[in-house]
Amino acid sequence: MNFPQFAFNNVRRNARQYFAYLLSSSFMVMIFFTYAVFIYHPAIENSPMGAMTRTGMTIATVIVYVFAFLFVLYSISVFLKSRNREFGILTILGAEAKQINWLIFLENTLIGAIAIVTGIASGMLLSKVFLLISTKVIDMDELPFYWPVKAILLTAGAFAALFLVISLFTLLFIRKNQVLELLKGTSKPKTEPKANLFLALLGVILLTIGFSVLRVKELDPTGLMIAAFTGILGTYFFYSQLSVWVVRMLQRNRTTTWRGTNLLWISEMSYKIKDNARMLFLVTVVVALASMSTGFVLAMQQSIRSVYLDNPYALSYTYYSNADETKVQDELALIEQRLQSEGLKYKRAEVETIYYRLSANGEDSLHIMPQSQYDRLAALMNTKPAGTLGENEALLTETPNAAKKSKGKLKEADIDLSGQPYSFSLENRTDRIAALVYSGRLMVVTDTMFEELRSGNKADRISVNHTYPFILPDSQGLPQKDDPETKLGQELSEWNGSAISEGYIESRAENYYTNKQAISLFSFIGVFVALIFSISTASFLYFKLHTELSADQAMYRSLSKIGLSAREMNISATIQIAVLFFIPILVASVQSLVVLGPVLGYLDAPYVSGPVLAASSAFLAAQTIYFLIARARYIKSVNRMMV
Repeated sequence: MNFPQFAFNNVRRNARQYFAYLLSSSFMVMIFFTYAVFIYHPAIENSPMGAMTRTGMTIATVIVYVFAFLFVLYSISVFLKSRNREFGILTILGAEAKQINWLIFLENTLIGAIAIVTGIASGMLLSKVFLLISTKVIDMDELPFYWPVKAILLTAGAFAALFLVISLFTLLFIRKNQVLELLKGTSKPKTEPKANLFLALLGVILLTIGFSVLRVKELDPTGLMIAAFTGILGTYFFYSQLSVWVVRMLQRNRTTTWRGTNLLWISEMSYKIKDNARMLFLVTVVVALASMSTGFVLAMQQSIRSVYLDNPYALSYTYYSNADETKVQDELALIEQRLQSEGLKYKRAEVETIYYRLSANGEDSLHIMPQSQYDRLAALMNTKPAGTLGENEALLTETPNAAKKSKGKLKEADIDLSGQPYSFSLENRTDRIAALVYSGRLMVVTDTMFEELRSGNKADRISVNHTYPFILPDSQGLPQKDDPETKLGQELSEWNGSAISEGYIESRAENYYTNKQAISLFSFIGVFVALIFSISTASFLYFKLHTELSADQAMYRSLSKIGLSAREMNISATIQIAVLFFIPILVASVQSLVVLGPVLGYLDAPYVSGPVLAASSAFLAAQTIYFLIARARYIKSVNRMMV
């Protein structure tokens, strides 16, 4: 038997240990390959969403590759530690360090080659289905199957380099170990886990700082970065220090600890949590990111849906005071001609508004409209007119979406034009007319007051906008890809973007459909990335259980000799495994609910706890399946050692 055959036999004899690792690696290769198939598809370049789709898929492949590197590195290090005794015996039998290194290199290379071949092969089988599903989700034209030579070469080269680098890097894990230390393997007695009280308190302080920063009303990117840093670091100290301290406090409670088999599993948990702190921390961060991403995507979907439903104007054409009136009328005639050719019934209005910057930097602004024009729009939409307004009275109307963001009623407004102060008492109202302006907030004043305010148009904080909104009375529901309104909106937006126009055309259907496609793309990418995270985190937990299996078998065998029954062993083992599998899900769910609200508030998106809970529930369901499989295999192995 030559050396390569010896390495092959080692992999074959350890097939049970390597199976979960090989399966996860193959799955990562498959996902990477399918993304590459999409990126290099010839039809993507000619698609309207091609550039955005390719960018999104490229980002996803980078995420998968980076995570694959960390996953493979962690898994290999765990396997090597579990085989220390084997390496010690080979050393005693005369194997040199370079021979053991060569053995490890050949084994890792063999497993990597199998993962690459099976991953690409399964990706080829599923690529047509992947292209079909992706185009349906993103609502693109169907992409035909093609022979993905570039995708194959990229995937094979990228993962060959990954496994090669990992194989060389892992040689450092055993180089400095002595023979006696290798022979002890994982049977060395563990030192009693101790928690550093200072680090435990630091973890509490960091988590408190992160929570407090997120509750600041004026949250900014710097605050988000501080919250992310303190939250992640605090989570690590929670597992490595605080959780150990909590278990130690629990051990001192004799009423609880000395009841039944509680002493057994509580004592063991202090060791398992300490040993698995990094792994539990990693799983928590991964699940939290996936849950928050899902919640963010679903919240944005709800946001763009509500923005569309709040907007009664199918099209709007806006021009400014210095525009050429002749060209403006020509462009308006073109819009009306296209509406008529598509068979769309419409109502057109003409509106003049004042854009006033309440602050010098323009962060806070207000749009002002004369009462007569507001009443004409109200008549077109069969809504309530402004009513009777006094000279210093105004109606502040907001769209339903803007009203949710404002979180309160504004009773008065002060405006200063050319040194002349104006003070208005406000009546608040919520209606869809305010969708005419971007902010969704519109102040209605008397016609006389509007003319007086407009006369101050030389002030730095004022500009006059002229808008022609088009209302489609027969429009109902959300637009679809092939609806005349959607196609016309896309056509006019493309024309407006390419032509030298006197105004700006905005289409609610085109805005909705474009945003919907972008969100659908991120949803599609997120599902597959989350799936990789889910399978990989389960593999992390399975690897740790397997490496500790020999020590646990010896412990339970000794306990069975002094009276521990198989049922009591099952209960103790189930509790310990459940804590490892489900504590990260619980912590990640709490973190997601705490973090996502302020983040969505910063982005002016509606907060929805349902999507976060749905994402966490999906991870919980998947984790439950992994837990049942791992528990069954673990207990079956331990039961064989019971007396």
